Amino acid sequence: MSLFQRSVKDELTSHGSVVFSTLVVVWISVLMVRLLGEAAAGRIGADVVMGIAAFSSINSMPTIIAVSAFIAVLTTVTRNYRESEMVVWFASGLSLLDWFKPILRFAIPTALVVAAFTMFASPWAYRQINDYRDRYEARSDVAKITPGQFLESNGVDRVFFVESATDLADKVGNVFVRWIENGRLNVLTSGTGTIEEEANGDRFMVLSSGHRYELMPGSPEFRLMSFEKYGVRMERKTESSSDDPSTKSRPTMDLLQDPDLKARGELLWRISLPLLAINLALLAIPLGAVNPRLGRSGDVVIALLVALFYLNMVNLAKAWVNNGRVDVFVALIALHGTVAVLTAILMFFRMRLRAPKAAAA
Repeated sequence: MSLFQRSVKDELTSHGSVVFSTLVVVWISVLMVRLLGEAAAGRIGADVVMGIAAFSSINSMPTIIAVSAFIAVLTTVTRNYRESEMVVWFASGLSLLDWFKPILRFAIPTALVVAAFTMFASPWAYRQINDYRDRYEARSDVAKITPGQFLESNGVDRVFFVESATDLADKVGNVFVRWIENGRLNVLTSGTGTIEEEANGDRFMVLSSGHRYELMPGSPEFRLMSFEKYGVRMERKTESSSDDPSTKSRPTMDLLQDPDLKARGELLWRISLPLLAINLALLAIPLGAVNPRLGRSGDVVIALLVALFYLNMVNLAKAWVNNGRVDVFVALIALHGTVAVLTAILMFFRMRLRAPKAAAA
């Protein structure tokens, strides 16, 4: 038994490390592509991409860890069947039930790590991401400008282009502004510009020594004006959303004291992930019990689909609790209890298949 448990523990650790590393690399690659796209579109600053990526990775850790544990158990059990090692263990007096002890020793610490992320680390990471985005939105439009790129002003249908910019006093050089007003196309050009903010929070770009062109599309009508100073409203200053009571960013203790349905749904999700990690690890034992003479991919694909369905059901249960269709405790017990019962049924089925062979021997 000691040799068996050490063997299973070492293999679970090895497979889990490889799967976890692979999933993290894939996740970060996809995340960076998305964040760089947002930065190129001007929705976030290029200087906050790495910070948001780090905190977003923290948010994804519970799911990645739970799935890694499931795949580690699944591949370990499957390999023992494929290479007929399971026959040796069975001949030594062990049964499929004896896998529960080493698997639980692996799954319970994994679930505790997942719980630490869902209960504490993920809400903190969401708050940091919101803070990054709020600080970026609080910047003036000129502070967001990348020289040589077009920028659409927040809340105003105007497009800006500057050839150069400096952080000093929000100054820009060689400015181009375009907007449509009353069906007329307006274009402003100026050598320099500065940002001024009024007492009510409105921001203006004050251009110096430039020209305004006013065109009527489809018509030869044309108007040209020169100016010494011209103010263009860029945006109305908005209040920061750092106090937005998003359930994902709220501390767990606040959710426990809040009877709101969305708070209940978020609490369900945070509790469900650790339970999901344990249930999936145990469910992988009967799902990994494959026939070595059959194909290698069919059973694994079915097991992965079952895990994906379980994850989707957690999100669906959260949505039902948010909508008031299901009580949080009913959803918690029904969802995870059903998976536990499914594991027991599959284990009974696997054990029953082996009984005649053992008797025949």
